Amino acid sequence: MPDASAQPTTDADRAMPGPLAGHTTLRTGGPAERIVAAGSADELVQAVRAAAEPVLILAGGSNVVIGDAGFPGTVVLVRSRGVRVIAEDASSVTVRVDAGEPWDDLVAATVANGWSGLECLSGIPGSTGATPIQNVGAYGQEVAETITGVEVYDRVEGTRQVIPAADCGFAYRGSIFKYVDRWVVLSVDFRLTRSPLSGPVRYAELARALNVEVGDQVPLADARAAVLRLRAGKGMVLDAKDPDTRSVGSFFTNPVLDRATYEQLLERTADLGDPPAWPGADGLVKVSAAWLIDKAGFAKGHPGEGGVAISSKHTLALTNRSGTAHTDDLLTLARTIRDQVHARFGVTLHPEPVLINCTL
Repeated sequence: MPDASAQPTTDADRAMPGPLAGHTTLRTGGPAERIVAAGSADELVQAVRAAAEPVLILAGGSNVVIGDAGFPGTVVLVRSRGVRVIAEDASSVTVRVDAGEPWDDLVAATVANGWSGLECLSGIPGSTGATPIQNVGAYGQEVAETITGVEVYDRVEGTRQVIPAADCGFAYRGSIFKYVDRWVVLSVDFRLTRSPLSGPVRYAELARALNVEVGDQVPLADARAAVLRLRAGKGMVLDAKDPDTRSVGSFFTNPVLDRATYEQLLERTADLGDPPAWPGADGLVKVSAAWLIDKAGFAKGHPGEGGVAISSKHTLALTNRSGTAHTDDLLTLARTIRDQVHARFGVTLHPEPVLINCTL
């Protein structure tokens, strides 16, 4: 198992083997005491067992913000790859995907093979092993809908096991894995539908892009292409030439409010019109964080200090626009936005990425 502090194993690893900025899409973050690259599930387990605490598991680095002080321990880079069919019948196929498999490579493969279920999650950066942690979702799909089980290494018990989807605690942008370092994701099982067509299009913006009605189905390739266009238009597809893509995607989650809090929000926004909102179970209402941020006075492109800014394409993304910004600069902007939204609307925004050795 290579020690990436001295022997990086990929182009991304070679870019910056010491500071962790080179291992994140945000391109911020200080050094680690030691970086080890694990090329298989066995190596990943071995690396975690061998390392003294604290240990940070890092794969694509697309949903993590690392402090300027770095990480005071061992960082294990997940570099395992592989997709294999483990079960199939006339209507479905179940694939087991190693944690380090790049997510969009997997989505592209499922579309090419005529397997429906992940097509609306096209273009999302990062690795497959991160998707259950965040319950990644976009354009009306979530991975919780297709995951059947997550293979993990239990750092408390010292054992490998498969946690069924029903026990993963999937919720809006969350799971039992998100804020607990007990489990290391080794692989993920997805059950997909054999079909040349997408699932019913649930998201109005995507339906408009496809020129169909909500609930219609379209060819898988058409759904993927439309999602990629929409994401690229928001700076959400990684592009080395586009500074708006030096981000973690959406920095804040859409707040989910109870009915009373939502009614109070409507009173505060009476002069602005009702915010975009989506009703949920038990009277809960999900509200657009982007709308709240914009109406609180933070437009696309709003600059912060030190070379950070709100994306020029998407209000929810905070970017390392200069390429030389520090994490503290980004968090200062995030705090300013959060506090102003709360002062104006009485709603507290919460970060979507995982914060490592830093706080909001």
